[in-house]
Amino acid sequence: MSHTPHELIEEFPDQIAAMQSLKENDAHFARIYEEYHALNRAIHRAETDVEPTDDLHMSEMRKKRMVLKDQVAAALRAA
Repeated sequence: MSHTPHELIEEFPDQIAAMQSLKENDAHFARIYEEYHALNRAIHRAETDVEPTDDLHMSEMRKKRMVLKDQVAAALRAA
């Protein structure tokens, strides 16, 4: 399996323990964390032409990933 860029542990390397704790103790955080990873994998598959998509869909997926990343960052700041 190839390396998928933009993984949350790479985006927030100093927050790995906090993310793990939030995933275990905060259902909302766990949901957005999993949604981010599912979307990130879909983007990676599209970027590598495993599952090609059109430019509009790719743009929408990237915007949604950014929103989810912002939500993760906000949760980490509040923790």
